[in-house]
Formats: sequence, structure tokens, C-alpha cells
Amino acid sequence: MAANLAAGLTEVADPFTLLVVVLSGLFGLVIGALPGMTATLAAALLIPFTFFLDPVPAVAAIITMSAMAIFAGDVPGALLRIPGTPSSAAYTEDAYGLTRQGKGAVALGVSLVASVIGGLVGALVLIFVAPVLGAFALRFTSYEYFWVAVLGLTAAVIISRGSQLKGAIALMIGLLLSTVGLDITLGHPRFTFGEEELYRGIDFIPAMIGLFGISEVLRTVTARPSEQLVIPTVQSGGAIRETFASIWRHKGRVGSGSAIGGVVGALPGAGADIAAWVAYAVTKNTSKNARSFGKGHVEPIIGASSANNAALGSAFVPTLAFGIPGDTITAILIGVLLVKGITPGPDLFTIQTDTLYAIYIIFIVANLLLLPLGFVLIRASSYVLRIPLPMLMAVIVGISLVGAYAINNGYLEIIIMLVMGILGFFLERAKVPLAPVVLGLVLGPIVEQNFMQSVVKTNWDLGQFFSRPISAALIVITALFLLYPALSGAARSMLRRRRDREAA
Repeated sequence: MAANLAAGLTEVADPFTLLVVVLSGLFGLVIGALPGMTATLAAALLIPFTFFLDPVPAVAAIITMSAMAIFAGDVPGALLRIPGTPSSAAYTEDAYGLTRQGKGAVALGVSLVASVIGGLVGALVLIFVAPVLGAFALRFTSYEYFWVAVLGLTAAVIISRGSQLKGAIALMIGLLLSTVGLDITLGHPRFTFGEEELYRGIDFIPAMIGLFGISEVLRTVTARPSEQLVIPTVQSGGAIRETFASIWRHKGRVGSGSAIGGVVGALPGAGADIAAWVAYAVTKNTSKNARSFGKGHVEPIIGASSANNAALGSAFVPTLAFGIPGDTITAILIGVLLVKGITPGPDLFTIQTDTLYAIYIIFIVANLLLLPLGFVLIRASSYVLRIPLPMLMAVIVGISLVGAYAINNGYLEIIIMLVMGILGFFLERAKVPLAPVVLGLVLGPIVEQNFMQSVVKTNWDLGQFFSRPISAALIVITALFLLYPALSGAARSMLRRRRDREAA
């Protein structure tokens, strides 16, 4: 192991490799901070450049860029209420709420530090637990993935701010929109109204930009002129102290979020999105400050942001061990590895160990590099809200239009963004949360695909969904998520009545 570690360090310490790491990190920060420009898109843009790199620098570019982009997606969410990634949509309301309180730097600071810690935990999961979690993930079939997706949908209702009934309504809207396009099983068009462009369905990225970005613009221009929001720079001593004090005060949330991200991320196809939503739900269900969630609280940001970066590292477990992509980024990485003559699987752990240990080290270096570069990004982003409000709204609309158009280079995405922006505006007027709509769009196809695969191969034997051990465990966890608020409320009420009787 020492020899392999030394060989990996030698490859990573090469000046050219380090230069690639820094440049790809800066690229990830820029792309991730732009609404609609996801880490997956950034990885796709990097592929042509990796053709001219050696294997280790090529892999380092993808890993470093993705780690930076996942955090950078929190920046537009906190400052402009436009989540940069689906995972950051889980805690956008809290981050934006802190910005409105003048604590935007603290919101981004705790997200950054929690992301770094979560990313390092994910790297450790990849290094030490890869064989165990990889073997466990292989036991998952369409039944288990169905219940994992259902668990994510349950989390959307639980974390809803205010009425959970309205959260369920928002989730149903998202699920309904996810059915637009070609039927997953039979290939028949659904709800396309004769428009061939709708065959590919409603992409969640322009929908997310519209729901959060355009609706915020509409809300701002239709409201009375408000004070310009200004956040303190993160380099001020008070902001830094408050950031690390919050992390220490909620260190348990860092641990639980990182653990959730490490486990969920190792499941092929789950990724950072589901990990962040599940971590948010767990945090809310076990917090004494649950009533403050969605209004501007650091606790859910810490739990969910540590989970999504932990999932980033653990998603490489099935990728490296078995060649099964853990998410879309690792699917792209598999292609890069194969082009470079590296075959994921047992040979990587027995023959190409130098490259394997270099990948381990790159994960650690990338997350450590995220800390200083992230603070630089926060410092630069603090000037955004000093722009005059009319100009800022125009910039948001312009960036949103470019981000939506760039997804498929088509006008359909712009129309989707505008329609979802109007929908989001009226949903907010009715105090219906927006985040569950996004999650319904993301997880709806996963639920449908795995359900249909399961029933087709068993001739509609629904008993298989409940009789398998892992499925049964996931059902129990889902039920606990749903029942926990009622059970905890009843328990607190009983304890309060008991104390009142004793006091009397």
C-alpha cells in the first residue's frame, strides 16, 4: 500500500497535473455559479480537452471540476434564489433567507466548509469502503431503486415549509410535468399536444431556472421597491468566526449529512441530488429548530451540502469497482477512462494500482483546494447584490435565457422556463413551496422507469416490491419519515401533559 501511495503521489505532484487541477477547479467554479450550467454540462465541455491529456491529468480535471461546480451551484441560490444544481434546490430557501437577513456570506461559508468536510468523507468512503459498499450496491435491482426514489419523494413532502399538504400538491405538480414526453415503457407520446419537441419531455434545468429565477424577478418587479440587499464580505472577521462557529455548533449535522451522502452516493444512479434531499429531511425531522427551516437557518444548509459533496466521492465506488456509473458525471468519466486505456473493475484494483491511488489522492487535493478557491468565489460574489436592482433583474433574466437555451440549443427550453416562472409566481402567491416541484421532475422518471421494469418482468406481481429484504428496509425507513413528525409531536404533547400534572 505504501508503494502504491508513493506512486500515486508522484503522479499527482507533477507540476502539469497540479496546473490542470487548478485550471479545472476555476472552470468548475465559473460554470457552477451560472444558473443552468450544471456540473454535468461542465464535465461534457471538458471532454474534448481531456483527449490531449495523460490519464491522471484527464481524470483530475473531471474530479476537480465537479467538486468545485457542486459547491458553486449554491452561490446563485443564496444570492439570487436560483439554485445552480438540483441538490442545492433543497436548501435554497434557507440560504436566500439568510441573505435577506444580511448573512449571505455566512450561508455560503457554512455551505463551503460543510462541502469540503463532506467531500473528504466521501473520499474516505471511496478509499476504505469501496469493496463493501460496491458489493452492497450490486444487490440493488429495480425494486430497490423504486423505493429509493420514493424515499426521495417522501423527503420533499417532509421538508416542505408550512403545510405539508401544499408540499404534496407541489410534488404532484412536478410528477405530472415529468410525464410529458415519450412513455418510458411503450414509447408513446404523452401530453405533447402534437409538438414533436416535447417528445424529449420537460427538462428540469429550465424548469428550475423559471421556478426560482423568473418567478423571483416577477415577484420583485410587482412588489414595492425594497431595500437593496447587501451581504458582508466573507473575509471580515465576524463572518469567518460565525461560519466556523456554526459548523462547530452543528457538527453532528456535518457527520450525519456526510454519512447519508456516503451511503446514498454509492448507489448507482442515486447521486448527490437524492442524497441532499434525504439529508435535508433527516435534519428537519430530528431538529429542535424545524419551524425555522425554509426561513433562513444554517442547520439544513450544513446537513444537505455536506451530503451532496460526500455523495460526489462515494458515487465513484460502483464506477471504479464495477464500471457502473454512480451518476451522470461518473458516466462521463467512464468514457474518459476507457479512451485512456483504463478499464474500471477488478483490474484497476490489482494491476493499475498507481492510477487508482492517484485518483484517491486527487479527491483529497480537490476538496482541500475547494476551501481557498471557494472563499475567493464568495468574496467576489458578495458584490453581486450591490448592483442596482433594475440592472440586477435584467442580468438575472439574461443569464436565465442563456442558461435555458444552452441546454439543447432550442427555444422550447426558453418557453418552459417562462411558463414555469409564471407558475412559480402564482404558487408562491398561494404559499405553495417550489422545491418539491423540482424534485418531482427529477425523480418522477426514475420512479416510473423502475416501477414499469419491475412489473413487466414479473407479470405485475406487486408482492416483489414488499417481500425483498432491502425493499422492506427501505419501506420501513420511508414509513418512519412519514410518521416521525406525528409521533414526535404526540410524544412531546404527552411529556408536556405529564410535566403539567406533576407540577400541579
